[in-house]
Amino acid sequence: MSQADSLSSKPPRWYLIQTKPRQEGRAEEHLQRQQFECYRPVKHGEKKRGSRGPAEEELFPGYLFIRMDQTNDNWYPIRSTRGVARIVTFGGMPVPVKDELIEQIRERLQAPPVKVAFQEGDAVRITAEGFNDVEAIFLAADGDERAVILLNLLQREQKVTLPVSSLTRLEARVS
Repeated sequence: MSQADSLSSKPPRWYLIQTKPRQEGRAEEHLQRQQFECYRPVKHGEKKRGSRGPAEEELFPGYLFIRMDQTNDNWYPIRSTRGVARIVTFGGMPVPVKDELIEQIRERLQAPPVKVAFQEGDAVRITAEGFNDVEAIFLAADGDERAVILLNLLQREQKVTLPVSSLTRLEARVS
């Protein structure tokens, strides 16, 4: 098999595109019109005051992913596409993003959000590595997936933000 044959048999890969400020949707729309497969990870949130529909929050503001064949697809039209600032490169060459990473992002966005099941003042235990079995006080939810806790470190109370999934409720102790 010649080198040209081996190059043309490479499957399409994901690459990163930097968009112009707040033009991710425009860039995605115009790239799709040019028959490019794009992926713009957005997190659907609660309706904001004064808006008509549910809020969409860019997971990576200013960026989107594009699936291309490095040898057969023409890269030049991408740079002149409305909303596109540039193709992200290292050493002048676009670097592919692993398919596994794109799949992990998709799976995480499709998973139902973890509901905060704690009330202010609840005693919690941190199960995250490095904090194994450290006790703290739950203060507040910080979005859907994080919590603010009060942790006693070095004789001082510190506010720390951790993923809700790394907390468990402490059972009331019977004296």
